Amino acid sequence: MDNLSLLLNRFTLSAGIFYTGNICGMHDFPEDAMEGHLHLVKRGPVEVTGLQKDVLHITNPSLMFLARPKAHRLVADERNGADVICGSVRFGGGGSNPISDSLPDTVLVTLASLPGVEALLQLMLDEAFSSLYGGQAALDRLCEVLMIRLLRHCVASGLTQGGTLAGLADERLAKALLAIHEDPARDWQLADMAALAGMSRARFALHFRDTVGTPPASYLASWRIMAAQRLLRQGLQPKQVAYDVGYGSASALSRAFVRQLGCPPLEWLNGTAGVEMSET
Repeated sequence: MDNLSLLLNRFTLSAGIFYTGNICGMHDFPEDAMEGHLHLVKRGPVEVTGLQKDVLHITNPSLMFLARPKAHRLVADERNGADVICGSVRFGGGGSNPISDSLPDTVLVTLASLPGVEALLQLMLDEAFSSLYGGQAALDRLCEVLMIRLLRHCVASGLTQGGTLAGLADERLAKALLAIHEDPARDWQLADMAALAGMSRARFALHFRDTVGTPPASYLASWRIMAAQRLLRQGLQPKQVAYDVGYGSASALSRAFVRQLGCPPLEWLNGTAGVEMSET
């Protein structure tokens, strides 16, 4: 299995389309710490304000993904409007994750740079404006495919800002990352990772830090905690989770949680459950 597929299996991608059609004038979107926002502009122009100091002008058919969306506004011509598709994107339980954390705050690409997307877009429009059973579910699944296409493009085009996706784009580092992702419980040593990458320990450590943005040991610790979060959400007990991700005891896992997240596992889990209930 390739690295991106492995990530998407571990941090499940879910997307939901909440608007498809023509917009006129101003449309506001709130800040969202748990979900990314996807705006597909089929026909513009559209101005985007609130994301950065300067106004973004979208004149060509484009796809914009906001990994950590601030409050922002889409502005279309009052008379002619703009044709857009707007959706939300979540990886795993939402919040911090190695996929969206690897991306800049705003990813903006033209549809022309995403091969095959026109056929996918047509399918989305067919589902959006049909009255067939399961139309919304089909539209949401197509949005997930669109997001995967965008992630492929980000990796291939170097649009990442460090993190896991940047490491996956490096042929040598990807070998070590895949092994870490598949077996976080292994007693990983720097020499083991470097050997997988075909590099010396010193060169590997430097290249890893420069590319991914953190030392190998820190990345391993973060990955173990993210793996533990996923297992805790699935209902596993902390003692079993600790063993599965490479800690010798529940207390060792708890100390690692406090270092990374500022609270022990069960406190984190209860807080996450509270957030998810408030959103439903």
